[in-house]
Amino acid sequence: MKFATKAIHSSYDCEEHNRALMPPIYQNSMFAMNEIGEQIPYRYSRLSNPTRKILEDTVADLEHGEAGFAFASGMAAIDAVWRTFLQPGDTIVAVADIYGGAYDLLTEVYAKWGVNVVFADLGNPDNLLAEHNVKMLWLETPSNPLLRLVDIPALAAKAKAAGALVGIDNTFATPYLQQPLDMGCDIVFHSATKYLCGHSDVLMGVLAVKSKALAKPLQAMMVNSGAVAGPMDCWLVLRGIKTLALRMQAHCANALEIARRLEAHPAVEKVFYPGLPSHEHHALAQKQMPRGVGGVVTVYLKNDTREAANSVIKNMKLVRMASSLGGVESLVNHCYTQSHSGVPHDVKAEMGIRVGLLRFSIGIEDADDIWQDISAALDTTL
Repeated sequence: MKFATKAIHSSYDCEEHNRALMPPIYQNSMFAMNEIGEQIPYRYSRLSNPTRKILEDTVADLEHGEAGFAFASGMAAIDAVWRTFLQPGDTIVAVADIYGGAYDLLTEVYAKWGVNVVFADLGNPDNLLAEHNVKMLWLETPSNPLLRLVDIPALAAKAKAAGALVGIDNTFATPYLQQPLDMGCDIVFHSATKYLCGHSDVLMGVLAVKSKALAKPLQAMMVNSGAVAGPMDCWLVLRGIKTLALRMQAHCANALEIARRLEAHPAVEKVFYPGLPSHEHHALAQKQMPRGVGGVVTVYLKNDTREAANSVIKNMKLVRMASSLGGVESLVNHCYTQSHSGVPHDVKAEMGIRVGLLRFSIGIEDADDIWQDISAALDTTL
């Protein structure tokens, strides 16, 4: 089946659920047993739940993986990966321009636990040095918020040659635009809060793994730590996935149009969008993400001040300031004080996160309406 068909029909047989066309919400904490030691597929929802299992199998199928896992938040999912496969003394190499929450987790928790944390500019695969003795490589492409790309197959091959596991944050791309397990990665992560759900009403993280050998310890960590996604949230994400292909097509088309117009606006110093020829990784994007590069567009304002950024935010009526992204509605994030608020100022500077940076999550409204709102607000900074 092609992707759009899989997104609707994967991993669910209505004949097994009283012919309900949509997967039922099994709002149960436990399931009845008839005798001691009875082996039934579902006993207690921390261990497994039918609605969650359908979602997990769907995500695994869309990512061409062997197993999927749904957690109560994106950070819970990332933490489960790192706690499962890292021990004190191990080294993890992560992309330098990593999401702020992941940066905080690595520096404030794992580094203090004794894990050697290395941030590297992996735009050049040669920066992944053999002497790092890396246990895990953690990628994020496109990155948040500057939308930098890395060469997934090249980095995965180099890491594998050194015996390292490769995990990747695929949130901005979704499996519709990019399937990293096919490029050599072992573990794929999504903040399902964003595009997989698509309607700004769920908090969730999901994983897909390449092999059963990786699935077994992750399953044990999920059960032992207990940060599982609830059945209602799983149902909402399943509903969102059914329209993922259509939504991503609309997000990509609108984002490219808005990015082109932003490049011509006098209040904008620079636009970050891999679909533009001006982006440093445009050629790699065309090769690695042929269907499109997503719905996020980031800009540097010429007036690189908090006041200018705030003026844009306050003067938009359609585009609202919010902490997340990936919903059907257009949103703006001031990464300096929001997504990367916990990152020290000097590290933000190294990452390229300025106070006059704005990250737009371009929704699926009419592109002209989105542009009218953004451009009028940008005019206030001139």
